[in-house]
This record gives sequence, C-alpha cells and structure tokens, in this order.
Amino acid sequence: MTLPLALAGFTALGLLVYLVAVLVRPERF
Repeated sequence: MTLPLALAGFTALGLLVYLVAVLVRPERF
C-alpha cells in the first residue's frame, strides 16, 4: 500500500503549497 500513501502525501503537499501561495500572493487569485 505504498502507492495510495504516496498519492495522499503528494495531494496533501500540493494543497499545502497552493494554500501558502494564496496566502502570500492573494492578488493573483
């Protein structure tokens, strides 16, 4: 069950990066 765990981690990491980007540069969104 390594693949689902990797996908979940990648999704969480991507979402975290997106949220940080929105907080840092809200004028772009």
